[in-house]
Order: sequence, then structure tokens, then C-alpha cells
Amino acid sequence: MAAQTVTLSVVWAVPFAGMLLSIAVLPLLAPALWHHHFGKIAAGWGLAFLLPFAAAQGAQAALAVMVHALLAEYLPFIILLTALFTVAGGICVRGNLRGTPALNTGLLALGTALASVMGTTGAAMLLIRPLIRANDDRKHVAHVVVFFIFLVANAGGSLTPLGDPPLFLGFLMGVDFFWTARHLLAPMLFLCAALLAVFYLIDRHYYLNREERRPAGADPTPDSRLSFEGKSNFALLAAVVALVLMSGIWKPGVAFEVLGTPLEWQNLMRDGALVAVILLSLALTPATARAGNEFTWGPMQEVAKLFAAIFLTIVPVIAMLRAGEQGAFAAVVRAVTGPDGRPDDAMYFWMTGLLSSFLDNAPTYLVFFNTASGDARELMGPLASTLAAISAGAVFMGANSYIGNAPNMMVKAIAEERGIRMPSFFGYMAWSCGILVPLFVAMTFLFF
Repeated sequence: MAAQTVTLSVVWAVPFAGMLLSIAVLPLLAPALWHHHFGKIAAGWGLAFLLPFAAAQGAQAALAVMVHALLAEYLPFIILLTALFTVAGGICVRGNLRGTPALNTGLLALGTALASVMGTTGAAMLLIRPLIRANDDRKHVAHVVVFFIFLVANAGGSLTPLGDPPLFLGFLMGVDFFWTARHLLAPMLFLCAALLAVFYLIDRHYYLNREERRPAGADPTPDSRLSFEGKSNFALLAAVVALVLMSGIWKPGVAFEVLGTPLEWQNLMRDGALVAVILLSLALTPATARAGNEFTWGPMQEVAKLFAAIFLTIVPVIAMLRAGEQGAFAAVVRAVTGPDGRPDDAMYFWMTGLLSSFLDNAPTYLVFFNTASGDARELMGPLASTLAAISAGAVFMGANSYIGNAPNMMVKAIAEERGIRMPSFFGYMAWSCGILVPLFVAMTFLFF
């Protein structure tokens, strides 16, 4: 496809746009249709790209494109997510504490720190239920869950490729494991410290209200000592971290090709060992631990089906972006390029962020990664500030709406199952616009 990127029509981007719009719109407009048929819808968009491409370029070329998208990018991505999801889902926190402003702030800070180690999904699934139990004797709890989404399900995952899917995609593209921690630590600390301070003040306001707490003896889950079930998963979590680190450090230079797609030995070793970690977690975790977490494969199945189509349909989009001002997306390239021809970091931050707010942050990251250069070495070197802006926009602004990052909807669903009246889609955005957007504006001047 590379030889024809300049002549590719923008029509080739329709399946990718349709896929993302389906994810954003159908759960709101036709939830029953989406819930029962999202896999078929995703497959339909994948075929909407693949079949015309096979007709235009030949079946062999279409097969090569599919093999590259699935073997080189999709499978490593989904295997890591599944490992983190399985391991985190096997750690059950038992017991209960009282949800004071100090304790809630501490739990949010803990989840924020854990998110870069066990992923935003893992940290969110580990701590959301204990946080809800700690506050089930209070009347106003929705704001606690909203800030949990801001911090644990999004901003906290900004320091490592394990933290958030966009960063792992960058790792697969060649970004060093510790690069993100070095370049996003200051923005992450600024954002998270500000959010924790604002949360404490809001939560303290509610907590000091005389009508806030239910009458004595009405607490559904009285205070009890905390304990962990499924502790073997902590060791497995450490194994996941070690395996991802290994694949970034150990470069034996051994690879073999499948239809032109190079498969490197260290990545095959990592992915095979991660599958072993998944199987060990399933074998070693007590059934009561997963039952306590209400663990199901539903969320992972949805992510797996949707991202198979995303990785396939994004192929022509990336090719056109790499064509620069000679390609079909010249307007996008010009919008994020300054008068001197260099990338405009502030525009990359905001454009990546705004699209990540509504179209899932992982594919959005890929789009702008390739718009900026597509070359990890160049992006980590002369264009380091641009890659930092793209990474920050994708991870931080995924919190702007319920559909910006996968854990957002999962946390909302769990809270509503527990009887918490969560804000509507636009009600949640009122929170994010009032609290997050001013902080993002400040970050633009401070860092980008």
C-alpha cells in the first residue's frame, strides 16, 4: 500500500470512521442492537475495507495487510490486555473501611499509582468495589466515582506502556518502556495533584453536611478488616511487568517473516509467556475471588472484537497520514503543523485529546503518532515534545466522556449496579468540562 499512499482517496477511511462512530453512537442510540450485535457490526466494517482492497489490489495483498495488522499489532495488544484483565480480576479485596474524605482521597491516590503498573482497567476493577463499599453509608457518592474515572481509569495510566492501551501501542511501534515516565511525569503529577486536591475539597463539603450520612446502624457493610484473596496474582502481575520489560530490553536479532510481516523472537517469547500467565491465573485463583469481583469475560470479548476491526480499518488511514501534505489528509497535517514546518505541540495535544474523548484513545494515538512521523526514534529524539503531547492528549483526555476509554463505561456500570445514580452522558461531560478542561488549558501553557 505504501507505493500508492499519495493517490489513495479519502473514501478508504470510511470503514475506520464508521467503526469509531459505531462505538461512539450506537451504545447511546441503539443500546440493545449494539449489545447483541457489536461483533457483527465490527466484522462488517472490517470487511468493508478488506473486500474492496482485495478487489483493487489483489487477494495476496489483502492477505498480507490482514496478517500484518493482526500478527504484528493486534495480537500482542490484546494478549497484554487479557493478561492484565485476568490477573487483576483474580485479586479480590475483602473487608470495608469508612469513606471519609481522607480515606477516599487516599484510595484514589493509590489507584492512580497502581494504574501505571497494572493498567487502568486492572486498577479500576481492583479498587472500584472497595471504594463503593466504603461509601455505601453516604448519600452523595456519584462525585467519588466521577473522580475515580478521572484519576484511576485515565490519568494514572500515563507513565508506562502497561498503564493505558495507547502507550502500549507506542511501545509496539518502538517507543522505549521508560520514555513515557521520563517525559510525562511532570504533567501527570500536576494533573493528578490538582484533581486530588479538588476532590478532597468537594468530598469534604459533602461529608460535613449533616444530611450526608445515613442514621447510625444503617451502614449496609459495617467496617471490617481488609484482606486480599487471590494473592498469587500479585506474583503473576510482577511477571507481566517483567515480560514486557524483557521484550523492550532483550534484542536477540532473530526474526522470521509471515507474508512479509517480521515476527521478532523477543515479542513471540513475551506473548507466549503472557498466555501462560493467563492460564496460571485461571488455575491458581480461588473461584470465590473471581466471584467476589463479579468477574466475567464480557468486557474483554467486546474489546477483542472491536479492536480486531480497528486495527484492520486503520491501515489505509495511517498510510494516507504518512503521505503528509501530498496525501488525502493534508488538511489534518497542516492543522498540526506550525508556520515553520515543525509540529505544533499544543495542537497535537488538543486534537489527539478531543478525538480521544469520543473515539477511543488507542486508535486516536495511532493516527497522530503516524501524522507526526511514524518513526519512533525520531519521535523520541528531535520530536520528543510532540510525542509527549500526543501521549498526554490520548491518556488524559480519554476522561472527558464515558466513551473515551474502555474502563470509564465499566466503572459507570458497576456503580449503577450498586445503586449509585451516575450522571448522564452529558451530565458527566459537565463535570469534565468544569474540572478537567481548565486544567488541560493550564497544562498547555505549562508543558506544551
